[in-house]
Amino acid sequence: MKTKTLIAAAALALTLPVAAQAQGLVRGAERGAQEGADAAGPIGGIVGGAVGAATGAVGGLLGVDDRPRFREYATSRRVRSYDYNGDIAVGTVLPSSGVTYYEVPAEYGVRGRRYTVVNDRVVLVDPGSRRIVQVIE
Repeated sequence: MKTKTLIAAAALALTLPVAAQAQGLVRGAERGAQEGADAAGPIGGIVGGAVGAATGAVGGLLGVDDRPRFREYATSRRVRSYDYNGDIAVGTVLPSSGVTYYEVPAEYGVRGRRYTVVNDRVVLVDPGSRRIVQVIE
């Protein structure tokens, strides 16, 4: 069972596109390995590293280490918060009008996403679909 999980996790990490891997692979792998080792010893560290690498590199999202710094950046801009009548969560599609989207600075390594503030919460959005892809806490 552990071997199958390890193989599946490693295969997933190795099949990600190279461009996506560059955006958080190392931090995701480090964090996943540490959390896996803490929870399940050496095997957990191996599996956690592979899974962490995969999740840290997917979708142009901010890594764990960048979230507080980016949230501070976004809130320091004092952009107007859009009042949304509903839950602010990953997958929520924002309205087509009334919301202003902003570029994410290159230093954060997030490509293909914009940010906005909704109900005083900073979120990353897929600009094509207006779907929230990450809520920055």
